[in-house]
Amino acid sequence: MPTWTGRMIGLIALVPMTVLPPVGGALLAQAKGVAAAAPADADYILGTGDVIEVAVLGRDDYRARVRVQTDGSVQLPLIGSIPATGRTTLQLRDQVRQALRSGGYFSNPVVSVEVTTFSSRYVTVLGEVAQPGLVPIDRGYRVSEIIARVGGVKDTATDAVTLRRANGTEQQLPIVALATGGPAEDPVVNPGDKLFVAQAKSFYIYGQVTAPGNYRLDPDMTLRKAIARGGGLTESGSEKRAKLYRDGQEIKRYKLNDPIQPGDVVVVGERFF
Repeated sequence: MPTWTGRMIGLIALVPMTVLPPVGGALLAQAKGVAAAAPADADYILGTGDVIEVAVLGRDDYRARVRVQTDGSVQLPLIGSIPATGRTTLQLRDQVRQALRSGGYFSNPVVSVEVTTFSSRYVTVLGEVAQPGLVPIDRGYRVSEIIARVGGVKDTATDAVTLRRANGTEQQLPIVALATGGPAEDPVVNPGDKLFVAQAKSFYIYGQVTAPGNYRLDPDMTLRKAIARGGGLTESGSEKRAKLYRDGQEIKRYKLNDPIQPGDVVVVGERFF
């Protein structure tokens, strides 16, 4: 049975993947705003719900892991409340360093600020992908990278990804173009964007074929190709005994080279001995 394996290998190999935890736990954790820790770029903008770790190098007595509150601030030892939302980790680092110096707590502290949980900036991925859910973003990821991070698309997926921006605009992105095209065909996603991969149109085949089931409807699919997609005939199967049903009605005298339509049901009967 032909699959989309080759297409997805090409897509996933296009970008280096960030290793995520196992599907169930990782996606459940992300949905609750608890994502796996990852290094943040210097230009990452902090937002409500993010968890950061602030430390002074060489001072074990000053290390705090805090969450950005709904008012945009974080509560830190010695200096109390300090604004965090809308700042990069480097900007907050300099702000904390200045507050510690001006308060007389340290003369020349070396401060580090790291994001341990990304909760405020994420992309939603839904539809026919291996691991649908929330994908936290700590930098400018392209659509192909996000699709790769959720394990690629399923064999039942259509040929395009729908990118819906936070402002409501939509863009159809062919999967082949994502894998082989340039930056224009593989745009950068923004926080709040949604990616949706629809289920491809399909047909059903059962009876005297080796692999009955529901299959993706490829272009130029005929009754002959449908039987091949179903794994071919069994020892007792007969092409002459193949019947096609559309909208619940049998289509009489359907030929092997006639086209298959979405939702068609092919039933292959037994040959006479």
